[in-house]
Amino acid sequence: MENSEGQVVDLYIPRKCSATNRLITAKDHASIQLNVGDVNAEGRFTGSFATYALCGFVRREAEADDSINRLATEDGYLKNVFSYQK
Repeated sequence: MENSEGQVVDLYIPRKCSATNRLITAKDHASIQLNVGDVNAEGRFTGSFATYALCGFVRREAEADDSINRLATEDGYLKNVFSYQK
């Protein structure tokens, strides 16, 4: 919710899992948020980053590493790392 000045005044803004689109609740203490920074050719941080949020369910099912690989490949951070398994 926003006030008349356009500032967000909510105490808690829920996140969604990047891998499953599940809502990450306030009581999900196993969830993580990972920021992957962009670097230039010299290896220096450029100031921009991609954010991935994973819910506790994905981590409990041991799918976090595959999910991060898939998301990073889709965003262009990795090449030829993720292979789809049925």
